[in-house]
Amino acid sequence: MYRILIVEDDFVIANTLKDHLSKWGYEVDYVMDFKEVLTKFINYNPQMVLMDISLPFLNGYHWCTEIRRISSVPIVFLSSAADNMNIVMAMNMGADDFIAKPFDLSVVTAKIQALMRRSYSLSGQVNVMEHKGVILNIGNATLTYKNEKIELTKNDFKILQILFEKAGTVVSRDSIMTRLWEDDNFVDDNTLTVNITRIRKKIEEIGLIDFIKTKKGIGYLIE
Repeated sequence: MYRILIVEDDFVIANTLKDHLSKWGYEVDYVMDFKEVLTKFINYNPQMVLMDISLPFLNGYHWCTEIRRISSVPIVFLSSAADNMNIVMAMNMGADDFIAKPFDLSVVTAKIQALMRRSYSLSGQVNVMEHKGVILNIGNATLTYKNEKIELTKNDFKILQILFEKAGTVVSRDSIMTRLWEDDNFVDDNTLTVNITRIRKKIEEIGLIDFIKTKKGIGYLIE
């Protein structure tokens, strides 16, 4: 089931959209705390965002930009400010479509269905994992921290994914190597040490010091 996140200040509109789209089989939620839009996005991990331009504290353009730093999930703007300048700005900020208010629910549904087909029929879903402000993008194998992004190798990405899945828990060296072997990333004990050293060096360049901790004789963890 595809998840849709609504970022809309008018809760009558948000609830109307939620009720309508739920009947079409979508799982829908909306933002309540407009200071924490990105946190809600990361935790809910939607396949699409419906975003108004006028929002409390920071506008939809800001949050669109923030989401685009970590995800390529489709974003559709819903706004009464449907002049050419706002439409062009929305697209330049990374939006995939723009629907003017007031809108017809059947038109919104049709646009969502078409965009879902285009976005996920071949590429699959886009996912992100987050731990204390550090974001691992499953879709493009990148790590982002405080607006700094680094590209990861296949092994780097897989090791970090394993550690993120078990954040706060020590993951043994043996279990990491087993997972890597299962994915045909052939590593031995020495290779794992080299990979961990390389990852630490990479993430230190974007300010992540001691992000990966060693438990001597056991394994590694992020906490």
